[in-house]
Amino acid sequence: MARVAYTESDIDLIARMIRAEAVGEGRLGMLMVGNVIVNRARANCLDFEGLSSIRDVIFQIQGGNYSFEAVQEGNLFYQRARETEKRLARQVVKYWRQQPAKYALWYFNPYDECPPTWFSQPLTGRYKEHCYYEPQASTCDSAYRY
Repeated sequence: MARVAYTESDIDLIARMIRAEAVGEGRLGMLMVGNVIVNRARANCLDFEGLSSIRDVIFQIQGGNYSFEAVQEGNLFYQRARETEKRLARQVVKYWRQQPAKYALWYFNPYDECPPTWFSQPLTGRYKEHCYYEPQASTCDSAYRY
C-alpha cells in the first residue's frame, strides 16, 4: 500500500523535483526531499491544508511564489525525468522515510548553520546542505501518521 495516492505523472513530477532540488546531495538527499513532498500531500494541515495531490504540492503558491524554488527558477525541474530519480520517487511514495526528513514538512538551504526553528517549526536535523523541520507537537497530527 502506498503512503499517498499517485500516478505516473506524479512520479515524473517528484523525480524532476528531487533532481532539481537535491541532485548534488546524492541518492539519500534526493530521497529526503521526496519524502517532504509526500509528507505535504498527506498532511492536510498548516500551510498544506487542502492539498489533495502530489501535483497540488509541487505547484503550490504561497506568498505569490511557488513553494519550491525549482518550479519558479529551476532549469533542471523542466528537463525530462531520468529513470534513476523515478526509482527514488517510487520509493518515497511507497515506503521510504528516514530522519531528519521522516516527519518533515519543510526544508531549505541556509548557506550557513541551520536555525533551531524555521517559521516557528523545530529543526529535526541537517543532511548535507538542507535543514529539515517538522511541525510543532500537536499542530499537525497527520504529519506523524505513516
